[in-house]
Amino acid sequence: MTDKTRINRVITRTGDKGDTGLADGSRVSKNHPRIVALGELDELNGTLGVLRTHRLDEDMDTLLAALQQRLFDIGGELAIPGRVVIDDHDLVEVESQADTLNAELPPLKEFVLPGGHPAAAWCHHCRTVARRVERQLVALRNDDVDAINPVSLALVNRLSDLLFVMARLINQRNEHPETLWAPKG
Repeated sequence: MTDKTRINRVITRTGDKGDTGLADGSRVSKNHPRIVALGELDELNGTLGVLRTHRLDEDMDTLLAALQQRLFDIGGELAIPGRVVIDDHDLVEVESQADTLNAELPPLKEFVLPGGHPAAAWCHHCRTVARRVERQLVALRNDDVDAINPVSLALVNRLSDLLFVMARLINQRNEHPETLWAPKG
């Protein structure tokens, strides 16, 4: 097998014994917190991709496409320890988008249950996956404070907030009432 053939192959067999390579050439166990974080991030990006298969307003689809790009940037940071791509501008952009979309909504007075319009329900699912990514990034940071870009961690935190706002707005734009929590007792 030539080097060119090996580069183009999807199946490399290099991880058959339970380790995997980072982009810097180092190898770590497939259950290393960095690899778990990469997997969680990949799942989040995949759920955003499924969300985008729903009929969404153009502003939301464009926003989700940009968010998928930023998630790949965070993955690049994780794949090359010490690399920093996400910056304060990215964080401000996510906050700004959340504020802009939230301005279209009535004030929240009760807890909202996930669900509603199918796209809103998927948005809620994406939000919960984003929270899991955030927890895994915190676990990685707790192992090594320099292991992640703190702005990337903050961006994932803001992303889950943005996805909550988007879910509410999708329900509103589709005239689907939100289901509010009815506490027992």
